[in-house]
Amino acid sequence: MSEDTKTVLIVEDDLILNLLYESFLEKMGFETHGELVYGKTAVDMTRKIHPDLILMDIALEGDMNGIEAAQKIREFSDVPVIFITGNSDPEHKEKAMETPNSHYLIKPVELEDLNQTLLKIGLI
Repeated sequence: MSEDTKTVLIVEDDLILNLLYESFLEKMGFETHGELVYGKTAVDMTRKIHPDLILMDIALEGDMNGIEAAQKIREFSDVPVIFITGNSDPEHKEKAMETPNSHYLIKPVELEDLNQTLLKIGLI
């Protein structure tokens, strides 16, 4: 990968969806790091690899959900976060959007939805 290639951290506890998002992003020219299922691991990996974007499921395995992980990440990074969730209730969306520099997509995420959000963020 070239130095200009942008890196995306994928935090999704459903392996099939993880692979789908990896496929979408790699087709768009991103380098992906995926198969993360824990919020704590997402925080640790963000510190380690300094991604250009995090694609984060809200419901994760372990003690920390995606919103809590993003709030921890905000303590040291302003990397854009796209929250993805199957739960479209207003409470989840409001809580997620309290995280600065974040966006919100509802599953199932289509390539076009992801593409439009990446355009908004300015990554493509």
